[in-house]
Amino acid sequence: MILSADELLAGGALSFDVEIPPHVLNRSATDTDARVRLRPLTVRDLQLISRAAKQNDALTSALMVQSALVEPQLTIPQVNAMHVGLLQFLLENVNRISGISAPPAEMQAAAEDPLVRAAYLLSQEFGWTPEEVGQLTLGQILLHLQLLKEQKTAHA
Repeated sequence: MILSADELLAGGALSFDVEIPPHVLNRSATDTDARVRLRPLTVRDLQLISRAAKQNDALTSALMVQSALVEPQLTIPQVNAMHVGLLQFLLENVNRISGISAPPAEMQAAAEDPLVRAAYLLSQEFGWTPEEVGQLTLGQILLHLQLLKEQKTAHA
């Protein structure tokens, strides 16, 4: 089934109630129902955040959380006043509901992919950037890997 434009865009209008564990809020375990409402970030949100933060990771995190918070709405100074553990917890959830983060098993599978490993090895051995490695054909990658293998065998 082919999705319509409305169906593709509907995800940006969703919101999710996220329960904050008591230990994140430094509360006793008997305190319950500590929730916030988050919405997924859109491409537009990320573009605005990247322009505003200009490679400042702390500001990027605060802007991402502030943009995603539906309830309660907070200002940037209020988000910056949060303790780091709470900000980290909220950011992980913003990334999850926005589809930004990958589960650990998915990251492990990607790291084990032969082409990923080959690209990493070539960048380490030759100092190539990801863009330079990405421009290589599969044949060129295999040739360079074979030459590296032969070089290591000759020096052993």
